[in-house]
Amino acid sequence: MNKFLFPIYAVVLGILLVLLNKNKNPKNSKLLLSFSGAFLLAITLFELLPDVYSHLEAKWTGLLIMCGIVLQIFLETLSKGAEHGHIHNHGTSHKFPWLLFISLCIHSVLEGFPIHQHNDMVYGVLIHKIPIAMIVTGFLVNAKFSKQQIIIFLTVFALMTPLGTWLSNEVPELGNYTIYINALVIGIFLHISTIILFESSEGHKFNIAKLLTIIAAVVIAYFI
Repeated sequence: MNKFLFPIYAVVLGILLVLLNKNKNPKNSKLLLSFSGAFLLAITLFELLPDVYSHLEAKWTGLLIMCGIVLQIFLETLSKGAEHGHIHNHGTSHKFPWLLFISLCIHSVLEGFPIHQHNDMVYGVLIHKIPIAMIVTGFLVNAKFSKQQIIIFLTVFALMTPLGTWLSNEVPELGNYTIYINALVIGIFLHISTIILFESSEGHKFNIAKLLTIIAAVVIAYFI
């Protein structure tokens, strides 16, 4: 099975979960989001971070990671936080949500760069995209966008991560800069995953279910 297609499968699964379970349990959704955040963070620390630091000078790497964090903060001003579980529905609209679309496409293309046929980053992206696809699908459906608009949005969104992977693996001119882009992506992933873990708490109260979910995600990421 081609791992490059996993992000597409994740989007399809997220769409199906929304369509088949419209009255989903908010608690279970938060646990899924916590799992995805912890898993993405663990995979980034176990796989991507050591690889980047082994190829780039430490201070330069740190600067690029910080640039990735700032870039993601900027993207979230456009997407309103869709990458880590928040979209605010302001009622019915038939105007295509261009800012959300552009932000998610940029984010998705970049997250495709660290994926290679023989590494495990694809699993982090896979788990990360399922709740995002659910949130975006729910937003588009509840906002009463046309079926054509929803199909176009979700189709392009699903293809963006494989496009980033293809660009990093098949375009020599970009291949020379992949390690720098990967450092940016680390910053993006660190920001998103930590925001997910903080915001999925209710009033910062101790939650044994959430704690066990996070531990399970880290253990699975370690042994994968």
